[in-house]
Amino acid sequence: MEPQAKLHDLPELIGITFRGFRGEIDYPAIVSVVEGSKDFDQIKQVTSLDDVQRSYSHLTNCDPYQDMLFAEAEGDPIAYCRVFWQQQADGDRIYTHIGTVLPVWRRKGIGKAMLRWCERRLSEVASNHPRDGERYLQTFAADSQVGKDVLYLSEGYEPIRHEVEMARALDGDLPEVPVPPDLEVRPVEDEHIRPIWEASMEAFRDHWGYVPPTEDTYQEWLEEPIFNPELWKVAWDGEQVAGMVLNFIDERENAEYKRRRGYTETICVRRPWRRRGLARALIAKSFRSLRDLGMEEAALGVDAQNLSGALRLYKSMGFAEVKRWTDYRKPLEA
Repeated sequence: MEPQAKLHDLPELIGITFRGFRGEIDYPAIVSVVEGSKDFDQIKQVTSLDDVQRSYSHLTNCDPYQDMLFAEAEGDPIAYCRVFWQQQADGDRIYTHIGTVLPVWRRKGIGKAMLRWCERRLSEVASNHPRDGERYLQTFAADSQVGKDVLYLSEGYEPIRHEVEMARALDGDLPEVPVPPDLEVRPVEDEHIRPIWEASMEAFRDHWGYVPPTEDTYQEWLEEPIFNPELWKVAWDGEQVAGMVLNFIDERENAEYKRRRGYTETICVRRPWRRRGLARALIAKSFRSLRDLGMEEAALGVDAQNLSGALRLYKSMGFAEVKRWTDYRKPLEA
């Protein structure tokens, strides 16, 4: 029998009961809460049972039987939360909590109760870790989730970082940018996939909040339904990966939101090949490939404070902000 989450110190809320995770039987509950909240929160996403199954088969530093909490009303799931932790490359440990409450059940104290449960659980987890770096509680919210912003600020969190979702139309004249002459963009073969992954991880080591990946991280990436190397634009210098744009098309999102969008994501250039216009050239090539496939817009997400100047680059390529996400932190007390 799996160990169960500790439910002490939860408030008594009229008509609400709290419980722990029961296994795969709870996957539909997770889907129902996420899907039941997204329109109200103005978050365009599609979450299926397969998505939850895949994600929960690759959880790292998270035991859902102890690290999840559900809220129910008359036996129906109305909210859930989950915690996990990571150690960044700089040594800091980040103790993250995520959660969602169905809109009709908000402003009744459920979100605050679950947040405080998450903090207690993360403090318990952290008590078993060495003090070999800074330690922070962390969570996030979209700019359209005003209630979360108010809650986090009232509980002592501070906004520390912003991620911007951007998009641009693929009509009219698209930019033409040549690839640096000593580099070559080639079709991706099966034997290229691992070197491309490793090159991207090396390139992103410079980014804020970088967490070294595990083999399980790699395997989960291979299983993603949007994984399609045929769409990637990867530049090589001989046998060395110089830079890349790992494009994808999320057909489920496009069908639900009646749009033709392709994503230009995992844009990175390794250090020896930076500041030569390679990222710009690969993005320009991506635009044309996506348009040839019938896409009407391209989109991406970017750290707004990225020191490499990525936000400035994307604006110069015609991208404009459509949504903003904020990371919140507060120190984890002893």
